[in-house]
Amino acid sequence: MTAEPRAEIHVHLEGTASPLLAREMAARHGVDISGLVRGQTYGWQGFGGFLAAYDLIAALFRSEEDYRRLALDYLTRLSSDGALYCEIFISPDHAREAGLSPEAYLSGIESGVAEAQERTGIACRLIVVGVRHLGPAAVEGAARFAARSGHGLVTGFGLAGDERAHRPRDFARAFDMAREAGLGLTAHAGEFAGASAVAETLDALKVSRLGHGVRAIEDPALVRRLAQEGVTLEVCPGSNLSLGVYPSLEAHPLRALHEAGVRLTVNSDDPPFFGTDLAREYALARKAGFTAPERLALTRNAIEAAFVDEETRRRLLERLMLRAISLGAPGTSD
Repeated sequence: MTAEPRAEIHVHLEGTASPLLAREMAARHGVDISGLVRGQTYGWQGFGGFLAAYDLIAALFRSEEDYRRLALDYLTRLSSDGALYCEIFISPDHAREAGLSPEAYLSGIESGVAEAQERTGIACRLIVVGVRHLGPAAVEGAARFAARSGHGLVTGFGLAGDERAHRPRDFARAFDMAREAGLGLTAHAGEFAGASAVAETLDALKVSRLGHGVRAIEDPALVRRLAQEGVTLEVCPGSNLSLGVYPSLEAHPLRALHEAGVRLTVNSDDPPFFGTDLAREYALARKAGFTAPERLALTRNAIEAAFVDEETRRRLLERLMLRAISLGAPGTSD
């Protein structure tokens, strides 16, 4: 059976590394990751344990070729699950930690993206992120790298990392640089920090999208603002559940935000770390009460909010509708 059409606009490249690929890299570099691997996922405890596990797996990728393999592997798997489009967060700071220049890092990723598109037809763009707990200077460095990338596949700039570090206004200069370079803007907010962090991020950074953003539900006036301004939320239900942001799907505000008119997408964040993938995220949406037409709207929202040129957006929307029609009665079936 053909998978329903999907799209993803919030996933961290190093966080996509499958245990199979990670074991291959670990054997090459003589690193023991046996304590982390749990079948097709990684085992960790608490947010600090997740960050430590993430950094250990990320450090296994050390060359341009490694990053080509990483991008190609993820996008190929994603396409097989029905995805038409993906935006991947990339971090020049992770490249440096791996002993690789940001330029070589980007070159390897772009090679993998191009190969995946040639093999499967999946389209992909890249969002350079600054890591907020590394401080404003580091984030400004990431913004300069994004701005001088010559655009190409790099079409966006974002803010990731521990959102409890620094205030959004501390990163305003970095976002001004990226905005002046014509890049789309997004920022993580409203995951571990509450609704006030969402409002501060909107005010200080003037982004069109928010990574997570789910804690906005704690402030009805803010929810109304998100709906009125058309801000798109990059929601990652599986990640939120694994990290304990919400204790259960029933407690998660995905459905409530939708009913309030907020533009939503669903995404996998760091899939093998959270025991998820994009197909499971759509399945969680279905379990939360999203009908087939509403899940199709999640995909449309992602494409409409994507950091792409208008011609690419038009082609993606055409592919979306053709895929939906091929599944039969896209407006009525579930």
